[in-house]
Amino acid sequence: MKAKPILLIAGDPYGVFFELFFKSIKKKNYKSPLILICCKKLLVEQMKVCNFKKKIRIIEINNIAKNNYDNKYINVINVKLEISKNKKYQNILLKNYLKKSFDIALMLTQNGFTKKLINGPINKKNFLNKKFLGITEYISKNFKKKYGMLIYNEELSVCPLTTHLPIKQVAKKISRKLISEKIDIIDSFFKKELKTKAKIAVTGLNPHCESVSKYNEDERIIPQVINKKINEGISIKGPYPADTIFLKKNRKKFNVILGMYHDQVLGPLKALFEYDAINITMGLPILRVSVDHGPNEKMLNKNKSNPESLIKAIKFLDKR
Repeated sequence: MKAKPILLIAGDPYGVFFELFFKSIKKKNYKSPLILICCKKLLVEQMKVCNFKKKIRIIEINNIAKNNYDNKYINVINVKLEISKNKKYQNILLKNYLKKSFDIALMLTQNGFTKKLINGPINKKNFLNKKFLGITEYISKNFKKKYGMLIYNEELSVCPLTTHLPIKQVAKKISRKLISEKIDIIDSFFKKELKTKAKIAVTGLNPHCESVSKYNEDERIIPQVINKKINEGISIKGPYPADTIFLKKNRKKFNVILGMYHDQVLGPLKALFEYDAINITMGLPILRVSVDHGPNEKMLNKNKSNPESLIKAIKFLDKR
């Protein structure tokens, strides 16, 4: 059976996605047809900047299911980006461009055209305007499913219980229900999509899993959930102090670490693997993946960006 296409939202138009995309398709061949959702004008401009040559094939949404696609061309769903010299209005135009790109992608995944979606890096502060914590939440709202963020590496992955939440708000969100939900999502995703058993370590919230306050989450909340999940047959241990769980001898025992907040687990993982990781949204009826870095506007047009994370993202979906 022919592989389903991979949709790629180019993301922030002033980031390095196009450079990464050109490098990705130069280095690897993929069986899944790649379909870009972007502004054709921007694409052509960046092809000139990066000295990349390939024919472009424009795809019309109304006829998208009636055609066969391959990677002999750059397949493009053209979303026009309007330009204004007025900075405030330009931000509105940029948000509209990104929203339309996501709307098209989500429509195509929901109507069965494909379930494989990659979005390029996006400046969340400008696009989300504090209405969502991140792109994970922005996409997940369309499916009304319990979801989880997985920063995936074949050797070790991490899942933050809370995502882009200010530290002062994290403790308020820690609950038995939320921890239980994330564990179930991890366990199910590893079985269904990765075809392996999740071996989960759970970190504590406090340094050394200790607290000077009367109420200690690491004693009153986390152990009870872990014991319940062990009885359900899930391979899980903890809570572990976050400052030692990533030591080599410890992390060898697990393939995924559930942390209580974003930087508690993403910081160590990026220090260990750098660009060799991808961001996957678990729990959705589609496979949404993104690179594990931002748009990096400062590197635009310098041809120095590392495409490793995008290559990993495409390869991950290309196998499915």
